[in-house]
Amino acid sequence: MAALSGAGEVTAPDLALVVPCYNEASRLDADAFVQFVTTHPGARLVMVDDGSVDGTPDVLERIRAAAPDAVTILRLAPNRGKGEAVRAGIVAAIAGNPAVVGFFDADLSTPLGAIDDFLAVLKGHPDVEFILGSRVLLLGRDVKRHAWRHYLGRVFATGASLALDLPVYDTQCGAKMLRVTAATGTLFATPFRNRWTFDVELIARYLRLPVTPGERPRRERLYELVLPAWHDTPGSKLRWYDFGRAMVDLGHVWRERRGHQESRR
Repeated sequence: MAALSGAGEVTAPDLALVVPCYNEASRLDADAFVQFVTTHPGARLVMVDDGSVDGTPDVLERIRAAAPDAVTILRLAPNRGKGEAVRAGIVAAIAGNPAVVGFFDADLSTPLGAIDDFLAVLKGHPDVEFILGSRVLLLGRDVKRHAWRHYLGRVFATGASLALDLPVYDTQCGAKMLRVTAATGTLFATPFRNRWTFDVELIARYLRLPVTPGERPRRERLYELVLPAWHDTPGSKLRWYDFGRAMVDLGHVWRERRGHQESRR
């Protein structure tokens, strides 16, 4: 079951940001979230408590109490996994008619300050609909990852590129943003196949959206934004043995893409 609670009716936000949370009491920076909505009056937060059994609900309530007009809490029970938490949160967010929706990891491995970079891309590139945060260690970038996660991530990214037939560098960064349109709203209508690699499935769904004559192909409306900072925060729920299951999931994405291509011939 899902229970939605929040403030009264508000004007449509410019941005609705979904934050999936599962047992995040020790990693949630309540002050950072409150400061964000205080300095971004056109933004709303949808905090999704995905069946947490620690003190997460109390932390979320403190965030909402500090900014009741800007924070909504969505509670899921039992735990459904990150993919479903994000999907349910965005469905709830879209109901508020925002111009843009996005999702960021609760541990703020991608700092909230990066949101301004995402919004600048959307403002400067009217044709862009879907922005993927990308973790690339370049000079002038503050990206810190455990070595084993980095190297497994590069293998996975290669597999994701092949499965999607798309030269994407980083599908798994937990920071993404989309313009809300009639088409993009349908991306979240049905549950994702899996918990951890739902990001790849989301991109695949986006690429399959219909295009009217004269419109740019969907793949040309995707944009990878190299993040200014990303820190690997201790306490991640992802483990090294999830890698094998994730690669199997990529096989499903590849077969679906090929099947879709065959059906259009």
